[in-house]
Amino acid sequence: MRIQAGVAIAAVLRISVYIVVGAEPTASQPVKPAADFDGLPLLLVEEFEPAAAERWEPTDTTAWKFMPDGQRSVYALIKRKSDYAPPHRSPLNISLLKGVYVSDFVLDVWMRSTITPYGHQDMCVFFGHQSPTRFYYAHLGLESDPVSNILHIVNDKPRAPMECTRTTGTPWQPDRYHHIRVRRNVRTGRIAVYFDDMDKPAMTAEDKTFDCGRIGVGSFDDIGNIDRVVLWGRKVEPPATQATRPAAAD
Repeated sequence: MRIQAGVAIAAVLRISVYIVVGAEPTASQPVKPAADFDGLPLLLVEEFEPAAAERWEPTDTTAWKFMPDGQRSVYALIKRKSDYAPPHRSPLNISLLKGVYVSDFVLDVWMRSTITPYGHQDMCVFFGHQSPTRFYYAHLGLESDPVSNILHIVNDKPRAPMECTRTTGTPWQPDRYHHIRVRRNVRTGRIAVYFDDMDKPAMTAEDKTFDCGRIGVGSFDDIGNIDRVVLWGRKVEPPATQATRPAAAD
């Protein structure tokens, strides 16, 4: 894994609207974020203005839409039954940030679930994504069970829950954007996921299977909105071999 030479933030992604670290974002009062987080440089501040479409790669282009939600500009997942057929059982609706591979990172995402509540109501955050058959994801489910509200790994076979600490469920609230944070340390293998409370993780695990990859947002098979994405991390070269994304099902 070869770390790229330092690149100015503006040269990585030219995005001009900012949010404040750790605060509930407001559409009317954006604030420039910190240039680093625990020594990790700022790589992305995504506000989902129309030009954002060039920066994201969805598994099913018909499932995602850029649209307003009040004063917010959001990336909306609008389709539960995706045309995407993953090689192994794993989430159906994924949109990945193009061209940015990170090792250690801190990822902040503001999400709103827009589906009628039920036990497996979820939104997901993806990371360490190296191919459609190799990645991690945090399944933020309303209720916990063996496959819901837990960290998963997809490693050339159907998704498998990871040994981890977790809460009894993710308390999605109607009409609210929740602040999710994922922190990753590849040397120790630590993964920590936070939901609204940035002092106490909702999930933790340790795994060293994937030491880098892309980040993404989505859901296993639900719908919801993504408001903002902020990424700090160590940018690295892509893995030497990667599988291509399978074609959509007929």
